[in-house]
Amino acid sequence: MSHGETAKGRHVLLADVGGTNVRFSLMHGAEIGPIEHLKVADFSTFTEAFAAFLEQHALERGIDAAVLDVAGPVENNRCVLTNSGWVIDGADLQKVFGIAAVRLINDFEAVAWSLPALEPDDLYAVGEQRGVKGAPMLALGPGTGFGAACLVFDGEQPFAVGTEAGHATLPAMSDREELVIRQLRRRFGHVSIERALSGPGLENLYSALSEIDGASVSKRNAAQITRAALDESCETSGAALDMFCSLLGAVAGDLALTFCARGGVFIAGGIVPQFVQRLARSDFRKRFEGKGRYDSYLKNIPTRIVVRPDVSFIGLKAFFEKTMRLT
Repeated sequence: MSHGETAKGRHVLLADVGGTNVRFSLMHGAEIGPIEHLKVADFSTFTEAFAAFLEQHALERGIDAAVLDVAGPVENNRCVLTNSGWVIDGADLQKVFGIAAVRLINDFEAVAWSLPALEPDDLYAVGEQRGVKGAPMLALGPGTGFGAACLVFDGEQPFAVGTEAGHATLPAMSDREELVIRQLRRRFGHVSIERALSGPGLENLYSALSEIDGASVSKRNAAQITRAALDESCETSGAALDMFCSLLGAVAGDLALTFCARGGVFIAGGIVPQFVQRLARSDFRKRFEGKGRYDSYLKNIPTRIVVRPDVSFIGLKAFFEKTMRLT
């Protein structure tokens, strides 16, 4: 079976494995089936969750291949999930379930693989710039942590480059941001990007700003901070969300320069789609472009928010069709 072929009778299992939920789908031919959710907490190992999904579907011939995206670094087709402790090993899964091919990729690599297939309705444009065809396309975003991956092209052939950008050092571009980072440094030592740009990161910003300003505020989680910012019921929540947007713009601009991502920067994950209009009105784009001598370079790069759910499965399908070979 050559690259790009998905034989009519083959079953390919696709899975999106996070710290809280694991989602499965069966692809038959080129059709992605319904996406089913299981709770990570309900299973002591990923193998148990995998077996439970297969048992529900009792396929006559089993599955021919599996492609999994995982929330953590992949080494030698193996991953220890950053936020759950599950160990997922492709070679072990092949042996236990008798599958010809199992591949693991980082969760943002899956998002990167999806980008060429996304339609305008799948995206919320922040600015009117258009991407350069064939240029690198960057996917990034905050969730439980912060992820980033870039889709690059060798002629027509795409390839996703994974990163651990979330653990790079968070930059400050204002005196107030320096005060926040100083506050976070007292707590964490090294202040990485995801210490601010993630669900827990938004909580860190809220806590740091309340201490700096001497504000007496209620304890809130990320969802509550977002709601209080959007309904303008808490000034500190609003300040935290605005700083979140500004820092996201600065980091996105840095990564766009790192990868020369003239094909566009695409913000994914579950957090930002909740406040797309707030981000569009914020300093996000100003901070994205504000890179001194390279302002004009960044002004031409489009930024888009991915608003379509389950894009990971589009990416997993693309990865399978472009890179895996079954005999």
